[in-house]
Amino acid sequence: SLATQYPSVAKACTEIINLQAILNLPKETEHFVSDVHGEYEQFLHILKTGSGAIRNKIEDVFGNTLCARDKKSLAALIYYPEQKVERMRLELSEEDFQDWYKVSLHRLIAVCKESSAKYTRSKLRKSLPADFSYILEELLSENNRVVEKEEYYNEIFDTIIRLNRAKEFIVAIAGVIQKLVVTRLHVIGDIFDRGPGPHIIMDHLMEHSNVDFQWGNHDVVWMGAASGQKACIANVIRLSARYNNLNVLEDGYGINLVPLASFAIETYANDPCQCFRVHAQEDSDLREVSLNMKMHKAIAIIQFKLEGQVIKRRPEFNMDKRLLLDKIDYEEGTIMIEGKKYELLDKSFPTIDPNNPYELSEEEALMNRLCMNFLNCDKLQEHIRFLFNKGGLYLCYNSNLLYHGCVPLDEKGNFRKVKIGSKQYSGKELYDVLEYYARKGYYEQDNREEHEYGKDIMWYIWSNENSPVYGKEKMATFERYFIADKEVQIERKDHYYRLIEREDVVNNILKEFGVDIEKGHIINGHMPVHVKEGESPVKCNGKVMIIDGGFSKAYRGTTGIAGYTLIYNSRGLRLVSHETFTSTEDVIEKEIDVHSDTVIREVSAQRERVIDTETGRQLKEQISDLEKLLHAYRTGQILEKE
Repeated sequence: SLATQYPSVAKACTEIINLQAILNLPKETEHFVSDVHGEYEQFLHILKTGSGAIRNKIEDVFGNTLCARDKKSLAALIYYPEQKVERMRLELSEEDFQDWYKVSLHRLIAVCKESSAKYTRSKLRKSLPADFSYILEELLSENNRVVEKEEYYNEIFDTIIRLNRAKEFIVAIAGVIQKLVVTRLHVIGDIFDRGPGPHIIMDHLMEHSNVDFQWGNHDVVWMGAASGQKACIANVIRLSARYNNLNVLEDGYGINLVPLASFAIETYANDPCQCFRVHAQEDSDLREVSLNMKMHKAIAIIQFKLEGQVIKRRPEFNMDKRLLLDKIDYEEGTIMIEGKKYELLDKSFPTIDPNNPYELSEEEALMNRLCMNFLNCDKLQEHIRFLFNKGGLYLCYNSNLLYHGCVPLDEKGNFRKVKIGSKQYSGKELYDVLEYYARKGYYEQDNREEHEYGKDIMWYIWSNENSPVYGKEKMATFERYFIADKEVQIERKDHYYRLIEREDVVNNILKEFGVDIEKGHIINGHMPVHVKEGESPVKCNGKVMIIDGGFSKAYRGTTGIAGYTLIYNSRGLRLVSHETFTSTEDVIEKEIDVHSDTVIREVSAQRERVIDTETGRQLKEQISDLEKLLHAYRTGQILEKE
């Protein structure tokens, strides 16, 4: 196969020389984000800024030669080039605007050149937009530092402006800078739920050149819903109703919720559904809020029934304690949980048969229609396939172990044994078997039994205490709706979150996944870091970083910030905290960037190179194969074709 691609000694040698040289370039820049939860404006802005990486490039290039205001203006131009150009067109006279174009083009090329310094010319060429590839390659070449060529390059800028292509050229350069500053994006779970734009985020990520996902529990429940698992579908709709985001389903994905609305209006016509309040804005339409509350209750009751059916169908899930509908005294309006009686806050259950509480009534036909809507939604299926193709439950990459939640542990710090099917699993094997069945639940077509089991496993991953991406003893959804006692609502965390300050525990986890314990890190999200209470995202002397800092507005009161992100480049790791993104207009007009603080900086003793990375390992394997090909040519085992 290699001989077909490299048919001569010369071509094989050229490729070896090329790959060997690449090994000595600085390592790629990786960007880590977690728990985005549909907050698309904040998320997309942080991607554009590279969590401060672009500001750092501007600082590297211009240092003290530009004032702070000019640096902010240049940053805004790189983040939002089209809008910034139009803003400057309105603010400046025609003559000043032409001068601004010239100055901006020179500055952008300087930043672009700095951003491209660690790439081969071949890779850089592939990053350039087709319309301007030749011009940009000329401008970014080292030769433009030659004084004799100064007029040549100035003429390029003048001609671009004269031909009214300056705006398009600036947009192209800004895009190249954004692409070059960050090479790879890691999304460590929970794109979906709570915020208004998970579909917008997914559309954007599908255009990203290099992204991977470590699925979170909120992603997996949507994956289960797209597979047709009805308990997952009910959870997805309930959360959308609770956070007043039903338009994500209706407008974002085109899923018809009119049948659910009709059912809710008819069934709960005289029920205020006060326990099912939604997160609505103060100026929201009261009739719409009332309808959403009825829909919220309707789908919640359906969810509890469907979950009960899964628990009865899969006794090995060991979730009998979550069978609550049969513990209700419907006449008295109370429930018995673990030997204690609680009064229910809502005692109206018109669709529940006390003798068979987990059976769907006319809800059966409703759920069948909703299931077909999810299965036949092209856009949702496209997004979920992308999550499956680009993601998994964990990733080992460049000496870092990435996963959303935890590794289930017992109280002593040992890997907890969990029964899946007829066997027990722990540690990495537990992750692997759950991911295996999740893929079966979506893709399997020949074996119906495995397909159905895989679908139910996705609900298990969403809510079971032994799920590594959930990691709590229970999901107390019912208790939060129906019981006032806060004690029964507590969702106790896995022992993992208490034990990750112990170096022996962390080292065991790293070894289990084959990661170097000397230089490796665990990077995960899922549990919001209570910054306001003094909690640190950095655990075990820097070996563990929990980067869930509150992207979701629902958690910002708890965390006190608007998210953590992590940047890992050739010089080391930088954990960054962010303030709330206000608006694109503030960045463009007032040149106000999202303020970001470096929480921790871990500087490498020596600048890391490609040879030290996962990509380097793959390149060394290619070099080894090519050297074998070269030996085969020189010993006559394979004949050259040129």
